[in-house]
Amino acid sequence: MKTTSAVLPQEYLGLSDEETIERIKKKKAELGSNLVILAHHYQRKEIVDLSDFRGDSYGLAKRAAQQKAEFIVFCGVHFMAESAEILTRGEQKVYLPNAAAGCPLAEMAEMADVEVAWESLIGALGADLVTPIVYVNSDAELKAFCGRHGGATCTSSNAAAVIGWGLKQREKVLFFPDEHLGRNTGKRLGIEPENTALWDPELPLGGNTVEQLRNARLILWKGFCHVHTWFSKEHVEAVRRGFPGVKVVVHPECIQEVVDLSDESGSTEFIVNYVHSAPPGSVIAIGTEVNLVSRLASEYPDKKVIELSRSLCANMFKINLKNLLWTLESLNDVNLVRVDPALADDARVALERMLRISEKKKLG
Repeated sequence: MKTTSAVLPQEYLGLSDEETIERIKKKKAELGSNLVILAHHYQRKEIVDLSDFRGDSYGLAKRAAQQKAEFIVFCGVHFMAESAEILTRGEQKVYLPNAAAGCPLAEMAEMADVEVAWESLIGALGADLVTPIVYVNSDAELKAFCGRHGGATCTSSNAAAVIGWGLKQREKVLFFPDEHLGRNTGKRLGIEPENTALWDPELPLGGNTVEQLRNARLILWKGFCHVHTWFSKEHVEAVRRGFPGVKVVVHPECIQEVVDLSDESGSTEFIVNYVHSAPPGSVIAIGTEVNLVSRLASEYPDKKVIELSRSLCANMFKINLKNLLWTLESLNDVNLVRVDPALADDARVALERMLRISEKKKLG
């Protein structure tokens, strides 16, 4: 991703939150329907409050594809802004208020390592046996790789549908970069542990024998989200002791032991809907990013919504009122996201496959 950026000018540093918010609202009013602000659920409350749409990565990818506004400001992390840029039309412009808002998980699968893994799998198993599926938490070049090789992207909302689709296309799926989402989804699809292999890019054949790869239906990349692997069995046990009758709801990027001990597991959108639908008086412990948990606790005072444990995404936190205002007052100049057109074409194939698979699953 190429993002035109610079250091936040000194003039913005001394602004109070109140003045910053007023100037953001003024700029929104000036631009009207020509501006759309998208905010991921993990953003700070004040950013979400100023957005036009909030959602998880799947919901916001859909929103980005539907927009007609010339200016789309994505309050999230870099892979989300990239996906929005890929799915929008050429005359539209996508901005990320802080170009430093990255994703450690996305960086756990390097293009060179994925290409080596792909060639190794072909050498060990033969051609046309593996469908590559990449989690949307990844760089554009990995999405483009999947587009070129008959694969697709997925999010935590639709991982089961997309991996299921991949297994219908070919005998096996290579899923990267989050091993825990892959393993939890595989269990949900009925794939046995002996038919799952873990690929470590630092080892020959990913640390597997040829026989293990032949037996595998699901080959998982060794990668993880530090926000969600923070949660442990001990956290679940402690919250159940402290709050009898509590419902534990976690994200599927958590380790399998935590998911198995929880009452429910699902995407950020699933978690939002779960809290919304829970009856008054419910006690719900949530294992995901703390900004979402805090906001749900505030929005549903008739329910007790608590953290399973506190876990913050530092990169999501890099978006703030001041760099949002700077972006809005500097449109066409700073924080503009651009993806190489040739790369974008192949990545768009993978993203649009995901959207079609999800819509077909919903209709079916």
